[in-house]
Amino acid sequence: MSVSLAAGSRPQVEARGVPRHVAIIMDGNRRWAKQRGLPAIEGHRRGMIALRRVTRAASDLGVEVLTVYGFSTENWNRDAREISLLFELCVYFARNELIELRRNNVRVRVIGDWESLPGAPRRALAELQEQTSENTGLLLNLAVNYSSHAELERAVRAIARDVAAGELDPEGIDESLIGRYLYTANLPDLDLLIRPGGERRLSNFLLYQAAYAELFMTGVYWPDFSKDDFVRALTDFQQRERRFGGT
Repeated sequence: MSVSLAAGSRPQVEARGVPRHVAIIMDGNRRWAKQRGLPAIEGHRRGMIALRRVTRAASDLGVEVLTVYGFSTENWNRDAREISLLFELCVYFARNELIELRRNNVRVRVIGDWESLPGAPRRALAELQEQTSENTGLLLNLAVNYSSHAELERAVRAIARDVAAGELDPEGIDESLIGRYLYTANLPDLDLLIRPGGERRLSNFLLYQAAYAELFMTGVYWPDFSKDDFVRALTDFQQRERRFGGT
């Protein structure tokens, strides 16, 4: 649920209790464009601007990890022309956001089966990771060609191989070990998952990691998602009592 604020008021984030790891399902680009009589790709382009805005805000507010859902395995079912334009935008983002990312000391990592993408976006994402690898601030995880089900399948296969090779005792498999086989290995647990766009589902995103994450859903379409919207999500998080299954 979102936080209601009086007209003209601005939400404030307390320095203590900022979520370490925030994830966002960047939803509503196409509906934003349709409302305005624009092509879908314009919504995606404006979504890139929103990503820049929110990445800067997350960095400024002390978030350690920001994981965003950029392209799911299910998105391959979309119109081929839209997919092609999405990949062009991906290349554009990778090449044109580098200065901004360096200025804000943001390190980029790509998770998902991104290495199976066509050559141009694959190379652009590889270069973006390499060129920001020395940055020490916010870690921006771009989930590209990502599926939580596929991530879990990948982890199970890797665990099975290690067991078969005698490198892993089946009796030693626990929650902590499984986490080390996921894309998010060695990262802070997911604290907060934000979904703009009005939908109320996880859409195959970080299903394992979101077990005890707080959820923040809002009807604001992603291209319109502002720094204040991000701050509202964080202040809402700070007002919750996290019991992790306890009483």
